[in-house]
Amino acid sequence: MNDKNVTRRQFLATASASTMAAVASVGIPAYGKPGRKAAKLAILGGKPVRAKSFPSWPVWDRTAEESVLSILRSGNWFRGRGKTVSEFEEKYAALMGVKRCVCTMNGTNALLTAMHVLDIGVGDEIIVSPYTFIATYNVVIGSSALPVFADTDPETFQINPDKIEERINENTKAILPVHILGLPANMDKINAIAGKHNLIVIEDACQAWLAEWRGKKCGTMSDLGCFSFQNSKHLPCGEGGAIVGDDDEIMDKCFSYHNCGRPYGSVKRTSSYPIIGTNRRMTEYQAAILLSQMKRLEEDTETRNKNAHYLTSKIKDIPGIIPHKLYEGVTRAAYHLYPFRYKKEHFKNLPRSRFLAALGAEGIPCSGGYGPQYKDGLIEDALNSKNFKRSFSKQRLDRYREELHYPDNDQLCEEAVWLSQRLLLATKRDMDDIADAILKIYENRDNLAKA
Repeated sequence: MNDKNVTRRQFLATASASTMAAVASVGIPAYGKPGRKAAKLAILGGKPVRAKSFPSWPVWDRTAEESVLSILRSGNWFRGRGKTVSEFEEKYAALMGVKRCVCTMNGTNALLTAMHVLDIGVGDEIIVSPYTFIATYNVVIGSSALPVFADTDPETFQINPDKIEERINENTKAILPVHILGLPANMDKINAIAGKHNLIVIEDACQAWLAEWRGKKCGTMSDLGCFSFQNSKHLPCGEGGAIVGDDDEIMDKCFSYHNCGRPYGSVKRTSSYPIIGTNRRMTEYQAAILLSQMKRLEEDTETRNKNAHYLTSKIKDIPGIIPHKLYEGVTRAAYHLYPFRYKKEHFKNLPRSRFLAALGAEGIPCSGGYGPQYKDGLIEDALNSKNFKRSFSKQRLDRYREELHYPDNDQLCEEAVWLSQRLLLATKRDMDDIADAILKIYENRDNLAKA
């Protein structure tokens, strides 16, 4: 073996115990002598590990063009004059393993509809993870309810179920678990707590299509589950959303409410508009796109899982890199994003921003993910609003401000690194490039720190 190209992994795989002992005695640095991975960093003027791009997203199936064009030509773009939205609802419900599905204009409006139909509103408190897209905060605030955060489990990036019960009081109405990044939350513990305290559960599965907990699809283990079909999502149509559930009466209310309050099923006609409603309907051509995209969802999900597991095996032993952990009950993840934690103390205390810049320079797109959004002014604006001052006592709002302290989530927000789902649609060799780039940065941490 040419020792100029020896990496730590190759070295450990081939060296004898006596050789290892000798090496240890002379203090050769971790990961051996500089090789391809330890070459000069791209951010310092070296050659990047990767020059070619990763798969783009979304991916259009040209065979679906005629179905979309036929809808456009017909003029029946509204679901009330077509059948395409209903067809997608039936097929998506079957895919999820539930009785019913109602489509909406986006995931945010799916969540708002679910909360309205389940009578969540003024004065209620909803327990939710602080590590989530801002829409989860917004739908609670928009329902005149108080988002009460339970701290995050940094290992899994999910709401920590062991922190939920301490947040429950007489005003708690529901738990809103988020299967964030497409990684399932611990639904066994969440549902047990909800059952004990007689609470509603609404799953925010807006990033978790086909993810599974003990063989059940995320979004199907609660009173209602909500999904998003926005452009970046695994099942995209630009903008779109869905609510799924097994209770016909509740789903009838969802349909009626999203369709201007018109009678539907068990929502009987007592007048032209028997309930308060709104217009949150999906269009026919959106549904046509979704029907096309559904064809690739299962295969893509398997590809993402296979590549995610392989990537984890490649980076888990790099000091300072801690891949996400899946709960024991997870039988499949969706991997809308692949997350790991970056521990700067193993990288000469280089800030995460410097690591992200170095990784990007090596040809690996990445980001730092969510920040502590409860500190950015959104929550305080809500607490100071006339609506919230009417809905909650001054004592409760003051106490709530004192409770806005989530050390585990704060730490995660400082350490998280995300890789987009589209990277996981590449090949095994492409996963090697990601791992090689991370390892290269580790091996060059001294040079990066000095630069």
